Amino acid sequence: METEQLKIFDNKGNEIGAATRSDVHRLGYWHEVFHCWFVGKEEDTNYIYLQLRSANKKDYPNLYDITAAGHLLADETVEDGVREIDEELGISVSFQELTPLGVIHYCTTKENFIDKEIANVYLLKTNKKMEDFTLQKEEVAGIVKVKFTDFEALWIGEKDKIDISGFAINDIGEKKFVEDRAGRDKFVPHQADFYQTVIGKIKVHL
Repeated sequence: METEQLKIFDNKGNEIGAATRSDVHRLGYWHEVFHCWFVGKEEDTNYIYLQLRSANKKDYPNLYDITAAGHLLADETVEDGVREIDEELGISVSFQELTPLGVIHYCTTKENFIDKEIANVYLLKTNKKMEDFTLQKEEVAGIVKVKFTDFEALWIGEKDKIDISGFAINDIGEKKFVEDRAGRDKFVPHQADFYQTVIGKIKVHL
């Protein structure tokens, strides 16, 4: 996976070639990713679905993240990003079913890791239930949902913790019910304004 070739871009958004995933993160090249956020409605309440990243992930293990997301390879288009939904969640979706939310540039850094992402962000409004998800256990350890209003309150600073429920897969492949009271430290550490921007874009379509 670290040797996969990704398209790379300069600070003005011009494509300048390709590099391995390892070099992209080591040297801090801008690169393209695909994000898809799932939202659903139960009675009069909107929920947002989140994945729990596998404990085996090199980056940000055991943290809550975008419902489905991944890098676009050098030979892929944005439309090819729908493969991430099928691979990670076992949900077959056509690109035409997605609502585009725009492109967000953001950067996350930690020791020896510079993640400059050009995120092509999409929304899927769905009536899927927890039992409809079949997870790629190497990547995704669980799926949870949270009230959309609570998710927003967390990232604008009105709440420090929110209630999350769903399921996780244990070491022998069994689904186990999850109930969590999660603060911002349990999420992949995108900047708060990234989450706020996504939330604002999603709200337009609820």
